Amino acid sequence: MMRLFNTLYITTQEAYLARERETIAIYIGNEKKRFPLHNLDGIICFGNIRLSPFLIGACGEKGITISYLSENGRFLGRFSGEVSGNVLLRRQQYRYADSTQTSAQIAGNMITGKIFNTNSVLKRFLRDHPEKDKERKIEETISRLKSYLNYLKKSPELETVRGIEGESASAYFALFDCLIIQQSKDFIFSGRSRRPPMDRTNALLSFVYTLLYHDMISACESVGLDPAVGFLHRDRSGRNSLSLDLMEEFRPFFADRLVLSLVNRQQINRGDFKEHASGAVYMKENSRKIVVEAYQKRKREIITHPLLKEKMPLGLVFHYQALLLCRFIRKDLDEYPPFLWR
Repeated sequence: MMRLFNTLYITTQEAYLARERETIAIYIGNEKKRFPLHNLDGIICFGNIRLSPFLIGACGEKGITISYLSENGRFLGRFSGEVSGNVLLRRQQYRYADSTQTSAQIAGNMITGKIFNTNSVLKRFLRDHPEKDKERKIEETISRLKSYLNYLKKSPELETVRGIEGESASAYFALFDCLIIQQSKDFIFSGRSRRPPMDRTNALLSFVYTLLYHDMISACESVGLDPAVGFLHRDRSGRNSLSLDLMEEFRPFFADRLVLSLVNRQQINRGDFKEHASGAVYMKENSRKIVVEAYQKRKREIITHPLLKEKMPLGLVFHYQALLLCRFIRKDLDEYPPFLWR
């Protein structure tokens, strides 16, 4: 039986977590809650959260990763137990990562998935919100993204793939503001900003991307891949490049649509954020809880995988895409098939 990447999110400051037999006990003031260890794949701690050494040891034994984030959601580091996985698979992964030709092939397919899914998001928006003043701009962007897809079919070099990814992202985010149809004055978006986010929309995007990043690390490790060695994103100390690679296909239809849904359904509003004197914008603790709940609910939605033709929770698609990458690396597949959302 496969676990659905169940993750425990701890956002209340000064909470203390300890092991009690086969459960996690969470102490918040005079309150105590317990969760079974066997249901968990990861724990994410925001800010001043303390864990007992015995709990950390149990998580290492059971393959439960612990990620540490600042109170505002900036990734700080993570703990995992003994490295598992097929050494032959990882050695072949490293060989492919060292080959710019193979890296370009894998990265090209991943970015094909990202651009295809971006266009699917834009087409669905036009279908659901046929507003004449936005239609022309969105259709022009769809056409531009299609031209990038056609260019990727020519198997360009790795640096060209990176250039296409950057240009397609710029074109998409240039009209992201058009997709915000409620609370548009409170969620003005003029471009992507990160570390730190400079507006409420960017704060939401960065937070959801961080959650997705954690899940992609777990997906890589669960199938025996090294999450640090990627193909599109190159090696950098402290960065899980392969996890970032696999995220690309899921950013538009999973993460970005979740952010748009939270804003357009007014589940999140301007009062859920705090602004620093530096101009940086961060979410408040209660708003993070709302986003986490929506994120977990989205992962439980049932979809049909376009390649495998199997129904599954969306959260398991992360695992299956990592598994398909394994099959390519093992030479069971001729190429890596990206996830295409329709």
